[in-house]
Amino acid sequence: MKDAHRPSSAPEGSGEALTFWDHLDALRSSLLRMAIAVAVLAVGAFFLKDELFAVVLAPRSSDFVTYRLLGAERFCLHLMNTGLTEQFMIHMRTALYAGVLVASPYLLYEVFRFVSPGLYCNERRYAVRIVGAAYLMFIVGTLVNYFLVFPLTVHFLGTYQVSPDVANMLTLQSYIDTLLGMNLVMGVVFELPVVCALMGRLGLIDSQWMGRYRRHAVVVILMVAAIITPTTDVFTLLVVSLPIWLLYEVSILIVRTTE
Repeated sequence: MKDAHRPSSAPEGSGEALTFWDHLDALRSSLLRMAIAVAVLAVGAFFLKDELFAVVLAPRSSDFVTYRLLGAERFCLHLMNTGLTEQFMIHMRTALYAGVLVASPYLLYEVFRFVSPGLYCNERRYAVRIVGAAYLMFIVGTLVNYFLVFPLTVHFLGTYQVSPDVANMLTLQSYIDTLLGMNLVMGVVFELPVVCALMGRLGLIDSQWMGRYRRHAVVVILMVAAIITPTTDVFTLLVVSLPIWLLYEVSILIVRTTE
């Protein structure tokens, strides 16, 4: 007997369930719309080259807001290009990343629109909260990296010299790779409260266990911070570790509410 509480995946008013090929066609349509959205926004970012790279390259100069708030000394890193097609390819890759980032709310909407007909009403509400929280935390992690972690890393590594006779010659490729890579890493790290909430909901962890192993978690956090910011500067290491530790403490409170 058909479950009366399970929402039908058929079109409204059709009274018939969709076949496998109907689902495949719906998936293809969703993927096509997502690709078009990303392509349009990426092309727009490509043509807004000056505005795009004004944002991307801002942390290389002491005029950046983070350096001014911290009272850093005057500096400006001069980037160089070593490949014939490197600048054009970096321009395309950065524009694509910007297109995906700007289109990400619509991409999540398309994914949810495709899977939601197969969910119960309570499952749908819970999925909206989880996906929304995960997306919000990823964006927060990206912003923390851009305004705090990446500038501190650039300032230390870009101005570090083993000898005044050895000048730093940084490439545009290494700068962009570091920025995009750290954005991804920090975005994933900031998913910690969401992951802990899910694990607490499933009964895999509890707040007492997390509190008992708090000291071990601090050691792991320092190790993760050292990987994210490969620097010997204790101040920078602590600045990076602090938000991750706060995320862990918030995760304990969130898990406690699920209990």
